[in-house]
Amino acid sequence: MVRFAEVGLRYATPAGQPGPAPEVLRDVSFDLPQGSFHWLLGASGAGKSSLLGLMHLALRPSRGEVEILGQRLSRLGRAALPALRRRIGVVYQDFRLLPHLTVQENVALPMRVAGRPEGQLRTDVAEMLRWAGLEAKAGALPATLSGGEQQRVAIARAVVTRPALLVADEPTGNLDGLQARRVLALLREMHRLGTTVVVATHAETLVAEHPAPALRLQEGRLVAHG
Repeated sequence: MVRFAEVGLRYATPAGQPGPAPEVLRDVSFDLPQGSFHWLLGASGAGKSSLLGLMHLALRPSRGEVEILGQRLSRLGRAALPALRRRIGVVYQDFRLLPHLTVQENVALPMRVAGRPEGQLRTDVAEMLRWAGLEAKAGALPATLSGGEQQRVAIARAVVTRPALLVADEPTGNLDGLQARRVLALLREMHRLGTTVVVATHAETLVAEHPAPALRLQEGRLVAHG
């Protein structure tokens, strides 16, 4: 499902800085089986967001090989990336909802981009809103929602196309304990339904309450897997 082999990542060197920028990920290797759930752990600056960026194809490695859903990134041209990205759901800590669209329209957006028929779109979005407990908020704008409700909208949007891989970058970081647990319950439900899920978090209490294999990064290196 996901394979990293001796992966290194460095960003472009800032203007005026001599020499190449340092690597933010170094010699990272691991395999994630289909249908697994993994925590992604590490201190701020350890490289968690960079690793997730490689997983959801926002970044390409500087060296090594990344394989996602059976596709080696080194062999993929730009034209092939959009179809592969549509099989990956992404949940961000800052929600990234479009403020001028209603809850229903935000959740429907990935299906519209994919060209799904309007009848199927309405049915699937209604099902997602029921699943996330948001039926009563379908016509609301994001600014009128609580943080927990906005995060549940973000999750519904990420999974409405039934992705094979779901990555979440600190999805509970801005939420209180109750809302965090509700969000995590939705992510665990997606795992139960067969999606491969990777969740980056600082919330060690949630990790302790929901034991699962973990990838742990330290200064850009993978120091634990399992």
